[in-house]
Amino acid sequence: MEEKEFRIVYEAGQGEIEEKKSRFIAHVAPVTSEEEAVSFINGKKKEYWDARHNCSAFVIGDNNEITRCNDDGEPAQTAGRPMLDVLLKENVHNCVVVVTRYFGGVLLGTGGLVRAYQKSVQEGLKNARLIAPKKGRVCHITTDYNGYGKLEYILREKDFPILNTDFGADVVIKSVIPSEFVEEFTKAVADKTAGSALISWDDEIKYAILDGQLINF
Repeated sequence: MEEKEFRIVYEAGQGEIEEKKSRFIAHVAPVTSEEEAVSFINGKKKEYWDARHNCSAFVIGDNNEITRCNDDGEPAQTAGRPMLDVLLKENVHNCVVVVTRYFGGVLLGTGGLVRAYQKSVQEGLKNARLIAPKKGRVCHITTDYNGYGKLEYILREKDFPILNTDFGADVVIKSVIPSEFVEEFTKAVADKTAGSALISWDDEIKYAILDGQLINF
């Protein structure tokens, strides 16, 4: 099975479900340290002090170096661990989620709890804004007006974002190229312009494109 791409939470989200009169409210947020995650969890416990449970899970690091979960009074392995499993399965990193439960008076059983807490996290993720960071290099391509059309075609065909185009005596195109395509792209530019276009490369960055804007991490 193909692994889902690495994603992080760009904008926090909230989701809510109801199971047999119990309300499950999920809050998903970005974090970069265990201290931030713990602070977020404690904040939700304070905010929802009157709830029966405030269960939590978080993952920190590009390789999930830190993972924690807490059942907060629910039967062992029925809340925190299932919540964490959703984050790991969806390959969401640097993320914390708290699911608040207001008990509705009907017991859900072990399987019912697992499904409810997982569904809550999925709902929270659905309402958060997730982005997939990539490694790439910003480049500045200088070409004549004849070469501009050819290079713009390459960039659009490969879906490499054009960040800026400066039209002067020559045309300078600013783009970001995924690291794995740098060599291939360099060759394509040389081929299409008979070696006349000049490319200057910035250092490698971790980035994402959101609403046409470059986000540099």
